[in-house]
Amino acid sequence: MDIVNQSVVNQLVRSATSIGANYMEADCAESKKDFKHKISICKKESKETTYWLRVLETANPEKKELCHSLRKEAHELTLIFSSIVNKI
Repeated sequence: MDIVNQSVVNQLVRSATSIGANYMEADCAESKKDFKHKISICKKESKETTYWLRVLETANPEKKELCHSLRKEAHELTLIFSSIVNKI
């Protein structure tokens, strides 16, 4: 793996795993305000994950289908978290 891919993959792993960690935190929130804050972080991290997947896809055209599929899932998570935030 070259230095560009290594950096992008590291950022991707950080943002993607942050979604799950913050969701777990939201699940144990102490108030509605705390829950909304944690879900908002999930939304932000899912948007960032979408970005890093786009960068990875651009740098690795041979992985286009995989990256596109994963970007679609990350975008769906963004929509879910947006819906939750808007309903609180």
